[in-house]
Amino acid sequence: MQIQSKLPNVGTTIFTVMSGLANQVGAINLSQGFPNFNPSEKLQRLVTEHMAKGANQYSPMPGVPLLRERIAEKIERMYGAKVNPDTEITVTAGGTQAIFCAIAAFVRPGDEVILLEPCYDSYRPSVETVGGVAVVHALSAPDYKVDWAAVGRLITPRTRMLCINTPQNPTGTILREADMLAINDLLRATDVLLMSDEVYEHLIFDGEQHASVLRYPELYARSLAVYSFGKTYHNTGWKTGYCVAPPELTREFRKVHQFNVFSANHPMQAAFADFMADPAEYLGLPDFYQQKRDFFLGAMSGTRFRPLPCKGTYFQLFDYSAISDEPDLDFCKRLTTEFGVAAIPVSSFYSDGRDEKVVRFCFAKTADLLEQAGKLLERV
Repeated sequence: MQIQSKLPNVGTTIFTVMSGLANQVGAINLSQGFPNFNPSEKLQRLVTEHMAKGANQYSPMPGVPLLRERIAEKIERMYGAKVNPDTEITVTAGGTQAIFCAIAAFVRPGDEVILLEPCYDSYRPSVETVGGVAVVHALSAPDYKVDWAAVGRLITPRTRMLCINTPQNPTGTILREADMLAINDLLRATDVLLMSDEVYEHLIFDGEQHASVLRYPELYARSLAVYSFGKTYHNTGWKTGYCVAPPELTREFRKVHQFNVFSANHPMQAAFADFMADPAEYLGLPDFYQQKRDFFLGAMSGTRFRPLPCKGTYFQLFDYSAISDEPDLDFCKRLTTEFGVAAIPVSSFYSDGRDEKVVRFCFAKTADLLEQAGKLLERV
C-alpha cells in the first residue's frame, strides 16, 4: 500500500525532541511551554467534586452553559464587549483544537492563509491539512515588528484568512492598538477572516493592555478569537479552551468542532465555571508571570546570553551570537547535553528554518529551577 502524506514535511515536533533529550540526560527542561507547578488546589478539588456529582459524560457540544456565561461576563469586564454565550462562545479541547477548527471551517483547497513567522507550529499544518496554502510574512529579531504594508501586499483574491497571535509565541512580543487598527484597515474592503490566537491574554507585562480583537467591533465581525484555560490556570494537560466569534462564524466553527471532538472535558468545564466566579484568580496573572520573567532575567544576568524584549507569554528569547556561531538546533542540543538546560531553537518556528542565533526558554517554572538554570548557563 502506498500512502501519500498530506503533511510530508512534518516530523517529530521540536518540543518532543528537546523534552526527550532533556529527560534522557536529566537536564532542566525550559524548552516545552508548560509550568512545573500545579494549578490551584481549590480548582483541583472542584474537578473531583463535579466528577462525584456525575459530570462524567458528554457535555453539551458548545460547552457547559454556566461556563459560557462566565466567559461572557469576563469578556465584558475586561474588553467592554457583550457577546452572546449561546451563539458566540464554543468551549474546545484546548487552544490548538480551536485553531484547527477555525481554519478547517473556512479554508478550502487552494485558499491562502497569511502567517506571521516565527509562529506557533500548529498553524501551517492545520492550513495544509485542509488543502490551504500558507503565505508567510517573516519577522526578524530583535523586535519582530510587523510591517503591515508588506502584509497588505500579500493579500490576493485567494486570501481567506490572516492568523495573528498576541502575546506572541515564541517571541514574547505583543500587538498594540495601532496594529489592530492597521489590520482593520487592511481587511476592511476584503472577505478575509482573522484568526486571533490570544491564549496568553493574561500574561502581559509592564502595564501594557491586551489588544484583543474583542475590543474592536468592526474587526471582531470577521474574527475567530482563541483562548486557553491551560495557559491561564496552569493546567495545560487539561486541554480546555474556547473560541469566540460572531454568530455566523460560530455556526460554521461548530460544524467542524462537533465532528472533530464533539465536546470538551465535562468535569473540567464545570470546575472552571465555578472557579471563574472569582475574577481575582486571573486578574493577578500579569504580576505573577512578570515577577517570574524578572526573576529569570536576574538569574541569567551573569551569563553571556543577551535577552530580547519580552512583553508577554511565559517565554524569554535570548541571542547567543556572542557565544557561538553554531546552528541554533545544534547549540540547543549542546546546551542540553553539556550544560544541563534545554531550550528551543527559534528557527523551528520558521518554515524556511532561518537561523538568527536566538533560542527560547520557558520561565513558567519555580524560582529554584530558574535560579539553578541560570547558574548552569553561566558556564556556557
